[in-house]
Amino acid sequence: MERKYQYDMIVIGSGPAGQRAAIQALKLGKTVAVIERYPQVGGVSLHQGTIPSKSFREAIMHLSGYRERSHYGSAYRVKYDIEMDDLTERTHGIKKEIEQTFRSQLHRNNAHLLHGYASFLEPNTVKVRNGATEQVISGEYIVIATGTRPWRPDSFNFDHEVILDSDDVLNMTTLPKSICVVGGGVIGTEYGSMFSALGVKVTIVEQRPTILSFVDQELVDCLVYNLRMQKTQIIGGEKVVACAKSPDGRAVTYLDSGKRIVSEKLLISAGRVGNVEGLKLETIGVEADNRGKITVNENYQTSIPNIYAVGDIIGFPSLASTSMEQGRRAACHAFRISNSTFTSLLPYGIYSIPEIGMVGETEQQLSLAKVPYETGIARFSEVERGRIIGENIGILKLLFHRCTHQLLGVHAIGEGATELVHIGQTVMGFGGGIDYLVDAVFNYPTLAQAYKTAALDGMNKVIATDGLPDEVPTTDFSVNGVSTK
Repeated sequence: MERKYQYDMIVIGSGPAGQRAAIQALKLGKTVAVIERYPQVGGVSLHQGTIPSKSFREAIMHLSGYRERSHYGSAYRVKYDIEMDDLTERTHGIKKEIEQTFRSQLHRNNAHLLHGYASFLEPNTVKVRNGATEQVISGEYIVIATGTRPWRPDSFNFDHEVILDSDDVLNMTTLPKSICVVGGGVIGTEYGSMFSALGVKVTIVEQRPTILSFVDQELVDCLVYNLRMQKTQIIGGEKVVACAKSPDGRAVTYLDSGKRIVSEKLLISAGRVGNVEGLKLETIGVEADNRGKITVNENYQTSIPNIYAVGDIIGFPSLASTSMEQGRRAACHAFRISNSTFTSLLPYGIYSIPEIGMVGETEQQLSLAKVPYETGIARFSEVERGRIIGENIGILKLLFHRCTHQLLGVHAIGEGATELVHIGQTVMGFGGGIDYLVDAVFNYPTLAQAYKTAALDGMNKVIATDGLPDEVPTTDFSVNGVSTK
């Protein structure tokens, strides 16, 4: 029987979402073409975003001696004259190794890798252009996984040497003595804290009252305190209206209030925009908003049922972890492989210094929803492993229902926070509560013991309120003989 299409699936983009969609389809025995516009596979996540920035962070943590300062003093350094090459050399090696692994995986599974720019001709037909060479291919299903790039507002004069976006940071040839970061979201906060750990004079400007506004406030307070101890200036509630390069080569940031900030470098972290240019989505009737975001249903289908979109191109939550799962699930849906509902219990990792991990509800959200919750808190300095590694900043906070003890949220800051949060995620995923954590045995000494300490702290608070009425009293009652009126 003659095939109707050349491929069972065409995947546009080889980042986390596209790669997982392709591999899942290939594992199901399908024929797959992967179109990648760059010579290397891996997408933005591997080459400009997640992997290089986290490798950069790890190099900073080591060479700056950050982890050992509580033992040997704040002036301790592994290397005193740290240069940009010291930090990026590690990044380049890691990127190369992972790219080779991704490419090998696609090759082993018989993916047909095409390098070039993709554009739609029809809902099942795509043109691939590589220089003067063009070819047309067809597929029963097509997955758009082209990712995003930094948004560059018109009022900011990017020159990619002094006025930078997040793609430019790791291309700097020298470490600046000062840097202003516009935007206190995840990327801005991560880079701001990294440079702060190196001793660079950092100023973070955020239009909202606080940085990382979606994070539990207690953790934000802890991070802000730590950054300010490192002489980082954080300016909240200020709007940046413009920036320019001064005659002496420095960056000038103009605030709506009339203030001006002068720095050697300026990093603009103002969000991201989808890579939809050139795809010719209008040809097939798939729409993208003014930030390049494509709307999809719960199965990641666009308005054209055989065309899927996954990863950052569809917006929230824009995490590499969720992008991978979206790609896999899109392939499963296309080939009618049953899948459970995508859980809303998503962990977040923020690789600031110190790092933050979180899953579930925050205190602010529970208060607004009028959920009767209680907290259990452990400080890493209270567990022996924390003392051994010199972790005196870290906090683990558990939020749980006061009556049922069900775990509702887990929030951590400090060494290993992005790893530790998965223990809480697992307990929550099975509907568990702090009763389990109170009785659990953890390896000793580990930071994971903080779960037991926090659970006991929370349980003691519940015990202390035993005997008090659950409802707000309408008549006078007394506690230890003292009237509450």
